Amino acid sequence: MPALCRDCLTPFETGARCPACGRPRVVSHPELFDLSIAHMDCDAFYASVEKRDNPDLRDKPVIIGGGKRGVVSTACYIARIKGVRSAMPMFKALDLCPEAVVVRGRMDVYAAVSRQIRAMMEEMTPAIEPLSLDEAFMDLSGTARLHGRPPAVMLARLVKRMQDELGITGSIGLSHNKFLAKIASDLDKPRGFSVIGAAETMDFLEQKPVRMIWGIGEAGQAALDKVGIRTFADLRRWEREDLVARFGSMGARLWHLARGQDTRRVSRDAPMKSISSETTFFEDTADPDLLDGHLWRLSEKVADRLKAKGLAGRVVVLKLKQSDFKLITRRRSLSDATQLADRIYRAAKELFDAAPHNRPYRLIGVGLSDLGPGDMADRSGNLLDPHEAARIKAERASDEIRKRFGVDAIVKGRSLR
Repeated sequence: MPALCRDCLTPFETGARCPACGRPRVVSHPELFDLSIAHMDCDAFYASVEKRDNPDLRDKPVIIGGGKRGVVSTACYIARIKGVRSAMPMFKALDLCPEAVVVRGRMDVYAAVSRQIRAMMEEMTPAIEPLSLDEAFMDLSGTARLHGRPPAVMLARLVKRMQDELGITGSIGLSHNKFLAKIASDLDKPRGFSVIGAAETMDFLEQKPVRMIWGIGEAGQAALDKVGIRTFADLRRWEREDLVARFGSMGARLWHLARGQDTRRVSRDAPMKSISSETTFFEDTADPDLLDGHLWRLSEKVADRLKAKGLAGRVVVLKLKQSDFKLITRRRSLSDATQLADRIYRAAKELFDAAPHNRPYRLIGVGLSDLGPGDMADRSGNLLDPHEAARIKAERASDEIRKRFGVDAIVKGRSLR
């Protein structure tokens, strides 16, 4: 059976240890050198960057997030062992892991590291489809002739370079399509390298939960539960026509994914249609002060991503999910494109105030769509708001301070709620 040492990159026949260096970090699979669709996902990316830049944090549980009224953005694996999860209220996280070190995120630093990783990928293949700062699909079909090595070896080399040169670890999923590659990258984190071959696809998926399908959340799982679909085996028992009748266009997708079929190509630099950020609460809440704090933090995250990518948008989108899983989506078009947190927040707040508040919320999200270049954003003022120009100027000044002295150099009080 083909095997590969992930430390010295030596290919060999199956064995528990590498015959060249004697180390046990070996991946083996019958189709190891035949597959070319990969998903790379950095391990606890933000926390890993913070530990790299501050060695004193290396063996400590680290949480990235805001103050005690805020939420967890992400956490290192030491904190995750204690039960800390993304989007968990900070006070809950600190109850579970009181010894954790809480660090405010530095998006500009994370974006810079992401660009370095992207440059390493570019040396391997032009077919790269980023999903976020810390993960991307890659299609390495045909690159074996270029590099003289099969895709599996190049992927192992990529994560080795990331660790050696950047101090960041990542996990690889390798398969014959995007759906399975993404599933594979989650199987053995951190520092994993997992393979799902074509021959084993049906057996591999058989008893796996359908929640593994990317995009099926609480509401989607609840809808599937109602008709007894919990595993891929359950899903395969349905005829395609019946799934479409029950779930619409999603039904056809479910039929194909139940059989491990995914014909989507890895699309390089696909035009971004929207940028959004959302939080699922550890406990449903109707606290207006807490929800307002989330609105600001989400707006700030969206604005940071827009600025980092040089984009702006015209349509603010508010997403709410109530405790009964009812999804509420509201949109508002702005007079001109923006990339500023202040304008995004104010539009989202108006949408939130007009939304029904008859039940607590379990999720809140803010996004911006109708995206375009950011160089002409926020040019026209609001005659009905004489203070807007001053707020825009203040935000731009804050951005410059954060660039020079770090993201914690200046913080709005609203973000601490």
